[in-house]
Amino acid sequence: MYTSLQSAIDDATASGKRLSQVALEAEARDQGRPIEEIRDALRRALKVMRRATDQGLVGDLYSASGLVGGDAAKLAASTAGPLAGSVFTDVLARALAVQEVNAAMGVIVAAPTAGGAGVLPSVLTGIAHAKGIDDERVVDALATAGLIGAVVAERASLSGAEGGCQAETGAAAGMAAGAAVDMLGGTPSAAGHAVALAQQGTLGLVCDPLGGLVELPCVFRNATGAAIALAAIEMALAGITFAIPADEVIDVMGEIGRDMDVRYRETAGGGLAQTPTGRRLARERLVQIKRAGN
Repeated sequence: MYTSLQSAIDDATASGKRLSQVALEAEARDQGRPIEEIRDALRRALKVMRRATDQGLVGDLYSASGLVGGDAAKLAASTAGPLAGSVFTDVLARALAVQEVNAAMGVIVAAPTAGGAGVLPSVLTGIAHAKGIDDERVVDALATAGLIGAVVAERASLSGAEGGCQAETGAAAGMAAGAAVDMLGGTPSAAGHAVALAQQGTLGLVCDPLGGLVELPCVFRNATGAAIALAAIEMALAGITFAIPADEVIDVMGEIGRDMDVRYRETAGGGLAQTPTGRRLARERLVQIKRAGN
């Protein structure tokens, strides 16, 4: 697999192929199996993504703490906001939906992690629904996302414990942005700019889960990450470029993660987890666990 996104972009441009095709060919070489087998695996992943989205949008799933649940359905049904009924609101609701399923111990696709799993499916399926894009093109987009995620994993990290939430939700935003641009017919270069535009907007994002649970603020950060991805997609498809190449943005993300105080790397030792309310909610959750154990 590629360790540089620019190398993949260059190969796609030189061969006149979509970035997704280059990604599938590279994966086939690395794994020693046919492209159609890889696409079958991606089709299965897409089914799980869609199922989790549908389950979350019903609005009847809640986490064990009761802190998370029902908000995806609430947002999807709302007519109060200025963007109500738009693809933007639909994507945000889908992001919340997947993360509510995750918080309720349901089945999701960790793309790239459980904590950031709502961004990619919400962006791709939301745009596909709005634009009438068939599943095979979404499958191609998942291949592109996998390529981007692999580069991030190689050059930086996909772990909140290593790099903060910029390595989870931030990486997911970059994956979603680049994959969606490719899905919508953007050039490989435009997809690369989308990745850079998305990830630059999440640099320094901390991981501070209340009580160490993937609930708050994780669920809502996925909606924010999806919104950042949508902004990057719009800019890249409009021909806007980012001066710093995606690979370099990813490298900086890794550098920031290594320098980040341990309190802000999934330890619940800082950030929102250590606010007075955050500490109170964590204590209440601990009491619930002890009661359940008895």
